[in-house]
Amino acid sequence: MSTPKLEATTWRKSSYSGQGGDCVEVADGVSGIVPVRDSKDATGPVVSFSGHSWSAFIADVKAARGSR
Repeated sequence: MSTPKLEATTWRKSSYSGQGGDCVEVADGVSGIVPVRDSKDATGPVVSFSGHSWSAFIADVKAARGSR
């Protein structure tokens, strides 16, 4: 699998993120993957998830939030 170019990618943080800097950013529109990075280190490593894995992760987070 080739590594996608992420230099021109637009990254976003959750609207729930505060100004503390302890956030992750997600890039939309990258074919076949969901790239995630630490907002404090824009040039640092990127972890990539398949679309299916990312959707499952988000569903689990939402389910856990609802069970509180």
